[in-house]
Amino acid sequence: MGWVSSTALARPGPPLTVTRLAWLDALRGIGALAVLFEHLLPWFMPQLRPYWFNLGMYGVLVFFLVSGYIIPVSLEGRGDVRAFWVSRIFRLYPIYLLVVVFVLVTAVWMPVREHVPRDLASVSAHLTMLLDVVHLGGLADTMWTLSYEMVFYLLVTALFVHGLHRRSGTFAVGFGAAAVGVGLVLTAPVLTGFWPAYVSGAVFVAGMACLLSGRFRTVAASALGLMAVTLLLSSFTPWFAAAILAVMFTGTAIRRWEQGTGSLWPVAAAAALVALAPVWADQARWWWVQPDVWITTMVLAGATFALAMALRERRLPRFLVWLGLISYSLYLLHHPLLRLTYAVLYSALGDLRVLPVPVQAALTAGFIAAILGLSWLTYRYVELPAQRFGRILAHRVAPAGEAPVKERV
Repeated sequence: MGWVSSTALARPGPPLTVTRLAWLDALRGIGALAVLFEHLLPWFMPQLRPYWFNLGMYGVLVFFLVSGYIIPVSLEGRGDVRAFWVSRIFRLYPIYLLVVVFVLVTAVWMPVREHVPRDLASVSAHLTMLLDVVHLGGLADTMWTLSYEMVFYLLVTALFVHGLHRRSGTFAVGFGAAAVGVGLVLTAPVLTGFWPAYVSGAVFVAGMACLLSGRFRTVAASALGLMAVTLLLSSFTPWFAAAILAVMFTGTAIRRWEQGTGSLWPVAAAAALVALAPVWADQARWWWVQPDVWITTMVLAGATFALAMALRERRLPRFLVWLGLISYSLYLLHHPLLRLTYAVLYSALGDLRVLPVPVQAALTAGFIAAILGLSWLTYRYVELPAQRFGRILAHRVAPAGEAPVKERV
């Protein structure tokens, strides 16, 4: 197996560069694999699915920690909101829109998920990616996490323009406390109906127009940040929404500690609050948020992140780093293709869960190989060209004398 070298861990450390991202790519690869197996195993080999922790949530928490660690650094490194958002748009939307088109085209054979409303509100929610925080289902099951990524980006942008972006530990603890408090008092979304999707869509488009044009930047960033936080109360599970933001700001707090500009106590405090959040929450009836499973999942995700940081002086498996590069494609593509593949196989072979183990294993390996290959193709021919164009455009709109930080985020 080939290996990729990652540079040494230093505290305090210099700004992130491409050579220092291998460990983060490896973490993304691990997270993407975990989510893939969480969705694949129940249909192909249910006997292998663990229940002492949640495999999918483990992967998602790793993703959120990585985003929290690197996104604010990306914005600060550029020092320009417009360049940051140009880069983000060309990073997030091309493969996302491709998956939207794929699901709609294949709806002829595979009906769109019943959780997706047949209403213009769904169009608005997909446009903004704010699906989960306006309590609407996505065309692909995994799109729900993008809602919280977008909320985080909007909030970090607002904090940046007001000079509050370095108070990461405070926000980590604050959202952790909010998760506990909200869980005690709320049993459902506060903002109901389709109107949050419509209003957020209008505010998002207007705000992005201002950020990208450079006009009314502070007002637009403030409005978008305020909207993002307010929408957490509109999510399917408000306490969980606040907990996710706590996790992401925890990732940022870890980076502040590494830079020598913060301490680890907010990390510990936020982790404890997030761990306690579902204990008394009314909306905590699922098996994966029961204290033993939830805390175990959190500990495993945190330990994985910590271990990757500690070992980034070492050489990393090239396969894991490669998985990290294709992880966004893999994350978005696998579930729609899994549904379609299972439907085809079920019509030919019947219930895969009762087939002989060697047949199950062969089908599982075949699907994994196919989705990895397809994800590499979409990364190579969709994601990479879009990212390159986004970097060129971001460079052009950046303030004179400043060049965007070249990093994969």
